[in-house]
Amino acid sequence: MTYEQPQLVMIGPRKKTAMDRRRIRGSCVREEQAEKVLEAVDLSGRSLETVVPRPSMNLMIICKLDLSNNNIKMIPESLIARMLNLAVLDVHSNMLRALPNSIGCLSKLKVLNVAANYLESLPKTIENCRSLEEINANFNQLSRLPDTIGFELTGLRKLIVSSNKLVRLPSTTGHLTSLRHLDARLNCLRALPEDLENLTELQVLNVSQNFHHLRSLPYSIGLLLSLVELDVSYNGIGALPDSMGCLGKLRRLRVEGNPLVSPPQEVVQKGLEEVKLYLSEKMNNDHVSPREKRMKKEWIQKLVKCGTFNSRCRGGAHGYFGEDDGSRKSWSNSSPRSIAVFSPWRLFSPRRHSAT
Repeated sequence: MTYEQPQLVMIGPRKKTAMDRRRIRGSCVREEQAEKVLEAVDLSGRSLETVVPRPSMNLMIICKLDLSNNNIKMIPESLIARMLNLAVLDVHSNMLRALPNSIGCLSKLKVLNVAANYLESLPKTIENCRSLEEINANFNQLSRLPDTIGFELTGLRKLIVSSNKLVRLPSTTGHLTSLRHLDARLNCLRALPEDLENLTELQVLNVSQNFHHLRSLPYSIGLLLSLVELDVSYNGIGALPDSMGCLGKLRRLRVEGNPLVSPPQEVVQKGLEEVKLYLSEKMNNDHVSPREKRMKKEWIQKLVKCGTFNSRCRGGAHGYFGEDDGSRKSWSNSSPRSIAVFSPWRLFSPRRHSAT
């Protein structure tokens, strides 16, 4: 087979006509439009076992790839490495045991859905996907997440890792400053990271059903200024942190299925605002050990610095405890008695004051 190199014909310079200028402009517009045209490829639900693209196929034009609901066991490294404009990758409900390391080449990737596979870990190279905003990795066999995930994926807004085998979350979780939704239920978590105070955008936190493994919550949970929903149900928690009394935006709290002693069940049954009041007064209690006093003073200073005490709920806002039957009970959050709880001077006063 012979190959002939096309001849190059040199044309001497000549003055461009109006027709020439129109052709050049038209050609440039078509080239720019071709560069902007990105395609979504949907190969979901086709019983595929492998994915082998044709060598001639231009994978650069693919911005969304849906391979969900197939029988795929492996994704070729070369396939992912050539999809440099990919923004959405959906491979949920397959038979994957690992993701290709070349996923780190996807600098424009925003959404990654790998739910319902057999993944035991995520590749460390995922930290190079710095445009990621959402990761859904529930229903896998993950025993750990990359330790550096918090340092690199600072734009991550949603992290779903429920129904796995996680014993802990990465120590860098507190650096995910854009995170709004964290779901880590149905794992084996033994503790949450201590330094959660930087998660000021977090609105939903679900660590329910870690059962007897999770026995306490960090004191820094009181610094989650934007927290609206907190689900810690069905764990081994005996006491809620006093700092939770300062979660001014909290509207829903689920604590059922825990051996709670503080607050006692009679307080829990009265509703969210009574729980907040109890915890706030407990924070101001003088009958604690010197060590506990020092710890509380340190965290109270952080609470005041972060402005938690100014996060008061105003007229019309309600809080409720979620129940399994879907029923909701509401309590007003704007009474003078509740507002008094959020005064920092109450917590620094030398004696316990009763709420009026």
